[in-house]
Amino acid sequence: MSQTTGTKIKPTRPWKRTPKQQALITLNLLIGAVVSYLVVLATPMKGKLAYLAIFFIAVIVVNFVESYIKSGLAAAKDSIATSFATAGLIIAVVPIFSILFTIFDRGRAGLNFNLFLHDMKANGPNDPLGQGGLLHALVGSGIMVGIALLISLPIGILTAIYLTEIKGIYSRPIKFLVQAMSGVPSIVAGLFILSAIVFPITKSSSGLMGGFALSILMIPTIARTSEEVLLLIPNDLREAGVALGGTQWRTISLIVVPAAKSGLITATILGLARVAGETAPLVLVSGGGDAVNPNPFHAPMGSLPFYIWKGFTFGTPESIARSWAGIFVLLSLIFLLFIAARTLSGSGSKK
Repeated sequence: MSQTTGTKIKPTRPWKRTPKQQALITLNLLIGAVVSYLVVLATPMKGKLAYLAIFFIAVIVVNFVESYIKSGLAAAKDSIATSFATAGLIIAVVPIFSILFTIFDRGRAGLNFNLFLHDMKANGPNDPLGQGGLLHALVGSGIMVGIALLISLPIGILTAIYLTEIKGIYSRPIKFLVQAMSGVPSIVAGLFILSAIVFPITKSSSGLMGGFALSILMIPTIARTSEEVLLLIPNDLREAGVALGGTQWRTISLIVVPAAKSGLITATILGLARVAGETAPLVLVSGGGDAVNPNPFHAPMGSLPFYIWKGFTFGTPESIARSWAGIFVLLSLIFLLFIAARTLSGSGSKK
């Protein structure tokens, strides 16, 4: 019996551009740039915005003509759609990178080792950047976000369990309330705590009040994300738990919730990221102290958003540089939270 052996065929990648196609795209962009420059030079339309608009139109026309000559009308129409999609991507991405670059460029001037070791108790807005720091803001933000998490985590997850597993008669109004709370402006949460607790009861600002205000914003985020996670759990797991003689609550606690563990952790991290940068409620109810205050029940407590807002309010070069450094630190922390959420979400989906 004869056996024929064939040569291995290397898999092709039709989506990958060849060097010739890459050179043609570069040539089209250069033609568009030259045409845009000549139009701006010869017409009253001036400025960067006019140049970008003309460049976009010129590139579309050049791509259309090139595709029509090469592949016909259908490919030419497709090139127009591709040009608009690419332009949309650029419009979405460029401002984001511009913001990140601005924050890094202006924030690095105020970054130093003492920034994380000292507070602003003995320093003013005109003091050199090497003096003072945002230790009080880091400690305060951690305490208030921690208080909000202690309140929001059980309420949010239990709400999600009620909506997905119990499905009682109050499911619709609760779901409507959670969705409505998701769109509540942050300042409304601060005003609610201010009018309901601070003015009539405590008569003073504190970190506890800031934690209460942040929890109002965190609960709907955790509840909605947890609900979506629990809905992804197959019903076969629930049916298997009931078939083995388990009650509904034992099935939920021993099968459903452990199966959704990584997703629930992701929901928690997203809730933390949601409130970490909130400014308005903390300005109203936390007091924004300049010294490290580990006691959330007494005296004003600083936070990173309040530290940033206060620095810009003073308006001196030193205080503004400190604010930019605070923005850089806050954004870095939020990025780390989102990366952790993405990592946990990816590991959960692989399982």
